[in-house]
Amino acid sequence: MKRFLFVAVALLCAVATISVIGQKKNLSPKEERREVREQRRAQRLAEYEKMMDSIILSHNFQFNPQTMQRQPAGPMRTIMNPEYNIGVWGSVADICLPYIKGYTPPYFVTVLNYTIPRLDNFLTEQTHEGWMVSFSSPLFSGTTYTFVFEIYTRTGGAVLTIKNPWYSDVQYSGTITQLY
Repeated sequence: MKRFLFVAVALLCAVATISVIGQKKNLSPKEERREVREQRRAQRLAEYEKMMDSIILSHNFQFNPQTMQRQPAGPMRTIMNPEYNIGVWGSVADICLPYIKGYTPPYFVTVLNYTIPRLDNFLTEQTHEGWMVSFSSPLFSGTTYTFVFEIYTRTGGAVLTIKNPWYSDVQYSGTITQLY
């Protein structure tokens, strides 16, 4: 009797296991589509990250700012003008950005509008979130401006900080696009 009971329980366990395995293989069309969509999304995200890496490594990109803020605690300003950007082509940069100047309040907004034929201390470094790109230039003045980009390859976003020894840092957030 015990033997019969043991065989019956083992047989029921085997049938239950086979039915569970069979259910996993026979996915409904809705579940199948979900898995396919997830795989396609993951593939597109991986391709986007590769494209961003390629753009940064080619030193052929454009930064499009959306906000700016005087550091450490100035008001956040939205940039709506699509003409403001920084384009980097190898060792050349084309800069057209609003910039906040002033030693003490009241601060004033001016425009950095320069084409720089040579970028000093150009550095590209990979981080765990993307890339850090930096360079400096006197911008045809007596002081040095240092540009530091923190680029996030998963989102395509970037943060630019412009440093100058005489003024407060100005930080921009925006996107990175490819230059053609």
